[in-house]
Amino acid sequence: MAKRPPAADIDEARVRITGTKKSAVGIPGVMHAVQYSVEQMGVLRSAQTLLKVNQKDGFDCPGCAWPEEDKRHIAEFCENGAKAVAEEATIRRITPDFFARHSLDDLSGHDDYWLGQQGRLTHPMILDEGATHYRPISWDEALAEVAEALRGLDDPDEAVFYTSGRTSNEAAYLYQLLVRGFGTNNLPDCSNMCHESSGVALGETIGIGKGTVSITDIHEADLLIVAGQNPGTNHPRMLSALEKAKANGATIIAINPLPEAGLTRFKNPQTPKGMILGGTKLADRYVQIRLGGDQALFQAIGKHLLEAEDTSGGVLDRSFIEAYTDGFEAYADALREVPWRELVSATGIPEKTLRIVGESVRKSRATIVCWAMGLTQHKHSVPTLRDVVNVLLLQGNIGRPGAGVCPVRGHSNVQGDRTMGIYEKPSEAFLAALDREFAFTAPRAHGYDTVDAIRAMRDGKVRVFLGMGGNFVMAAPDTEVTEAALRRTDLSVQVSTKLNRSHVVTGRRAIILPTLGRTDRDRRGGAEQRVSVEDSMGAVHSSRGRLAPPAEGLLSEVAIIARLCALVFDGKPGAPRADWAGLEADYGRIRNHIAQTIPGFEDYDARIDKGATLSLPNGPRDERSFATATGRARFTANRLEYPRIPRGRLLLQTMRSHDQYNTTIYGKDDRYRGIHDGRRVVFVHPRDIQDRGFADGDIVDLVSEWQIAPGRVEERRAEAFRIVAYRTPRGNAAAYYPETNVLVPLDSVADGSGTPTSKSIVVRLERRAS
Repeated sequence: MAKRPPAADIDEARVRITGTKKSAVGIPGVMHAVQYSVEQMGVLRSAQTLLKVNQKDGFDCPGCAWPEEDKRHIAEFCENGAKAVAEEATIRRITPDFFARHSLDDLSGHDDYWLGQQGRLTHPMILDEGATHYRPISWDEALAEVAEALRGLDDPDEAVFYTSGRTSNEAAYLYQLLVRGFGTNNLPDCSNMCHESSGVALGETIGIGKGTVSITDIHEADLLIVAGQNPGTNHPRMLSALEKAKANGATIIAINPLPEAGLTRFKNPQTPKGMILGGTKLADRYVQIRLGGDQALFQAIGKHLLEAEDTSGGVLDRSFIEAYTDGFEAYADALREVPWRELVSATGIPEKTLRIVGESVRKSRATIVCWAMGLTQHKHSVPTLRDVVNVLLLQGNIGRPGAGVCPVRGHSNVQGDRTMGIYEKPSEAFLAALDREFAFTAPRAHGYDTVDAIRAMRDGKVRVFLGMGGNFVMAAPDTEVTEAALRRTDLSVQVSTKLNRSHVVTGRRAIILPTLGRTDRDRRGGAEQRVSVEDSMGAVHSSRGRLAPPAEGLLSEVAIIARLCALVFDGKPGAPRADWAGLEADYGRIRNHIAQTIPGFEDYDARIDKGATLSLPNGPRDERSFATATGRARFTANRLEYPRIPRGRLLLQTMRSHDQYNTTIYGKDDRYRGIHDGRRVVFVHPRDIQDRGFADGDIVDLVSEWQIAPGRVEERRAEAFRIVAYRTPRGNAAAYYPETNVLVPLDSVADGSGTPTSKSIVVRLERRAS
């Protein structure tokens, strides 16, 4: 039995505020990891499981996508990785009796924390139309219900197939084949809500929608700019890489609106220096930029470099620019016209500081820019990231050691899923390869991304929703609109390991298909199976769970999809041809199909054997080749954009607490920021609090204002948030998601990528009625 019963709902009246932390990890990080693991798994199971995390003969952490070095530490996990593993490897169970005790209305009354703490799902369940409770159903019946619903649609585009970033390469490949064999490209995924802007900008400018660096490059960089990212919470193992870079002489510049402990000082629990001697100072300079000011900052860096070149020469890599790029003159001409005063206004940073940052770039022998959601979730995110690339191209910082672009991905296989074809706008080359391999014709029309899928459900154009992992309802923007949209479907199906809000907000009928997790032993066809994942730097490796499954007969994602393929394609003219039962019984056969259809995966199965890593080809990194429209890396001239905040309003960013991973809430604390036992808080500058007639500790509603036309404003409301005075830029505020996703308008998206603008929400604070 677990040490404690599943937790109660969070009581926001008990929230406590303490001082912020000046360092990350250390002994407190170790203690929190151990405590949470033991509560969920017990002592022996915790030790057995954690020692297999990210090991060559173990399983890939179901948390973030930060890569491992070839030589592994015995404890190759971080605090939040331990929490992610414990969440999945918990010994708590949800059986059919649980659903008999809890009606849908009862479950709806609990918060996301409570739902997630109930344990692993063990049995297929169905919610009949008009029913108050889920009831158990056999696997054969459940899969037949799903297949019948799909086959009964008038048009394949009446179905939407969502994917979470934890899905393995093998499951993702088979899933996209199911979807395209069914006849649609409606494959929205979590990338649409996070790094889609990165993929668009990088694809346009360097010809690949991925980063161009390896973990070795991080260690060898002369300058690392970490922008719009909080690695201490979101990618803690990155701190070890930054520490190694510092030891090698690197300079680190942090660009972030909020001060974050993980960018300030790292107390590495695996070294005496970290545990006894105070750890390592990471950021040499911390630039607290205004929300949405990052494009202006990178334009300021570029402008400084151009001016230095004009003054003394030798700053730009002219040979690289001439041999490998185009568009330089247009970019330089446009940037020279941007006044410094506007760059200062956009960033909130004095010109002197902007020039100091620019000078650090000028002096650097090799520069890497790392970023995450702080740069990708604004209306102007794509031009912002194009300007990041511009700065790197000026000095030839693409395709040489210690230099390049580093978009840091979240979910542990979100990048791999895209590589496997989880994309609503697939390339013709990929579709043609599928056609040849499986003797069918894949659809060519683009499908729905996440925002378009919600619009289509809202408008009654979608009748079946299938979610492969994740928590779609709480991950998506505009929560009330998303919930209403999903409820309009005839059937919603969730393939899940744990209970979440997407099992409570359903179509007229709903099915839960429980599945194996990353930590579970997967035995098919008389043998143990392995899966594979791609990390944030394009390295692919295998993962093999070691724990006994939570319930007898539980199916893997691969098995669920393979059986659906057999049912959906049975007798269907023009369907893909494959041995579905054979693919379920031997995942190596799926990898053989991948090897035949996706470049870079030749001899896939053998190349990931015995813990080996397959490094995917990367043209910009490997040989300075750029698959762009012109065959060259592209400088772009981008009009400067940044948010203008109306008088009396604030610009809000949504973010994670330290006790969560995406929509999964591990606990009630955000100890680095001094928040305990609660989540409904809003961080505001003390003078902004005072100017608006409030005081620290007041309870307010957050009301977002979205201008849909001149003179027409839509409002959305998130109720009962405690004001916390915090060192954030004037006019800016921050609060946790998913509680604040309700404030993000569905139609407020990044130009060019469609990513929700969750870091640029105009809000006002409104006093709660007594």
